[in-house]
Amino acid sequence: MSERPILRLGAVKTVQEFQQHLHALGLLIPCDDEILSGAESPLRIPLARGEIRIGNRIAVQPMEGWDGATDGRPTESTIRRWRRFGQSGAKLIWGGEAVAVSHEGRANPNQLLMAPHTYAGLAQLRSALVEQHRQSAGSEQGLFIGLQLTHSGRFSKPNSQQRAEPRILYRHPFLDQRLNLPPDYPVLTDGEIGAIIEDFHRAAHAAQELGFDFVDIKHCHGYLGHEFLSAHTREGKYGGSFENRTRFLREVVAGIRAHAPRLQIAVRLSAFDTVAFRPDPARSSNGKPGPGIPAAYDHLLPYRWGFGVDPRNPTQMDLTETLQFLSLLEDLDIPLVNLTAGSPYYNPHIQRPALYPPSDGYLPPEDPLIGVARQMTATHALKQRFPNLIMVGSAFSYLQDFLPHVAQAALRQGWTDFVGLGRMVLSYPELLRDASEGQPIQHKHICRTFSDCTTAPRNGLPSGCYPLDAYYKNSAMAAQLKAAKAKH
Repeated sequence: MSERPILRLGAVKTVQEFQQHLHALGLLIPCDDEILSGAESPLRIPLARGEIRIGNRIAVQPMEGWDGATDGRPTESTIRRWRRFGQSGAKLIWGGEAVAVSHEGRANPNQLLMAPHTYAGLAQLRSALVEQHRQSAGSEQGLFIGLQLTHSGRFSKPNSQQRAEPRILYRHPFLDQRLNLPPDYPVLTDGEIGAIIEDFHRAAHAAQELGFDFVDIKHCHGYLGHEFLSAHTREGKYGGSFENRTRFLREVVAGIRAHAPRLQIAVRLSAFDTVAFRPDPARSSNGKPGPGIPAAYDHLLPYRWGFGVDPRNPTQMDLTETLQFLSLLEDLDIPLVNLTAGSPYYNPHIQRPALYPPSDGYLPPEDPLIGVARQMTATHALKQRFPNLIMVGSAFSYLQDFLPHVAQAALRQGWTDFVGLGRMVLSYPELLRDASEGQPIQHKHICRTFSDCTTAPRNGLPSGCYPLDAYYKNSAMAAQLKAAKAKH
């Protein structure tokens, strides 16, 4: 873990200073001196691969808005976010939203749900996005829109933010403790897994009928699909061997191909993980968390509860099975893969590099640029091995003012096919559109990774950019969030 003071990127004024800082940290992150615009911009180059046509290289990442109705329908706040997705100018909308395939699989009591009574609302989201995109970009040509289908598994909270209702695949030495699960807490049976697979089939069929171009079978961030990949200790046909741990994906895909043959299929994957982290108690004080430290794992080696981790040192990545998984995607004719890492629940600095932690997190144990570089270099390595897969890179938002410089360089040098934006879209959806069109950058709207978009949902409020988006900044919700943060 680094003891070097973390440089606040908002204080870095020029791209040359930023490049020098990367060099001082020993990080290899591509970064162009100047931003190209118009036809010269790599961000504006269309992609054509088989039946897939996407009009530029900007992607909106899937997020959990926490602002749906309790019955799973979108609200006006949800519709507003989707309009902003359209406003971004991005031609690849990767789900835009994590939509649960069943009530019991919701991550929070306001998550969107795929069910007959929600179909009209989900169709309205898509229509609002397309309409706004047409107004902002001039045309919907090349717009490719999907839904991320998910079951939250271990992190399910369908009925109350204060009551976890985990659906687990195996006993986990760290995460069971965090959720206070008793030793006899039940794991999902094979029969229950089969029913969940059928939920995915029904949800995909509905997505096809609602006009979406693809569905993402979520395999990231500790949710159910991701937990299958680490189910080394589970007995039976869904655990143990790599073949068994990927059976869930294969059975979901087979059913989608049978029930929704017009849909493309995608996977968002945590390409690597690490053990759970917690605030260092020796450096925490006055209710404020210290830097993150890994859970003690020496007594658990070789480590058998992760995917993409080195079993001899589970704080380090090992892409051996990740490569095997991407090879399986090619065999299954799944062309789209969105690469991320870790989990917001137990190692958020790996998944979402940030300077300021959410209320239930910890201070960064390293310069967040190290986390950005970690994800970018992994994506680059995987892209080199699988040039025919269409890959979306993640972890760009922490780059802040220098995001366009890095995004352009990453595309130009072939590190990724698409630049995926999540948090940044909440505060400044048009950032990469402005950059690629030669428009002035609105620096006052750039996400500074304050993590309020995570802290707010942890306190029962909708996810949004409270510091920068006037919709939230000037609302009663902002006062509630301020009071909730003061308690921590």
